[in-house]
Amino acid sequence: MRRDVIENGNGRGRRAGRICSITGMILIVAVICLCSLLVLPGMIGFHMYHVLSGSMEPAIPVGSLLYVQGGAPEDVKEDDIIAFYGAHEDSGIITHRVVKNNVVSGTFFTKGDANEKEDPKPVQYDDYIGRVELTVPYVGKVLTIMTSVTGKIAAALVVGIGVVLNLIGGRIGNMGE
Repeated sequence: MRRDVIENGNGRGRRAGRICSITGMILIVAVICLCSLLVLPGMIGFHMYHVLSGSMEPAIPVGSLLYVQGGAPEDVKEDDIIAFYGAHEDSGIITHRVVKNNVVSGTFFTKGDANEKEDPKPVQYDDYIGRVELTVPYVGKVLTIMTSVTGKIAAALVVGIGVVLNLIGGRIGNMGE
């Protein structure tokens, strides 16, 4: 392709090069930001969970990402939201609000905000994971997908496309000079 064709029209070639480079950079930065939501909190002691049920709605919508930090169960206060292991048969993780922390018996009495009644069984301190410190609505599903094999492949492809767009943008921009 001739340079005069690329330069034609008030720098359209350079503009196209900039658009490619910026788009590539946005794709790369988006993947880095999403990955940092997974990696950085774990480095400073947080556990991350994806909310699957509506028992804590409207405070915590289904699909939210939860950042949970461990700590002494004795320090948990009434109205704190905690994560804990459910019945050993299903071994699921539950997130409910503390109605009462019975330090003497080493148990929590909990309730989901959307539930009419308290949970039928108290939560033993041994099943306590930590206190919910931050919720990010609707991001949990995206990050759960990203941690799957398909999600990792998709993230790598998006980064690859971003790199290619940056290279194309640089090449087009250099041709216009």
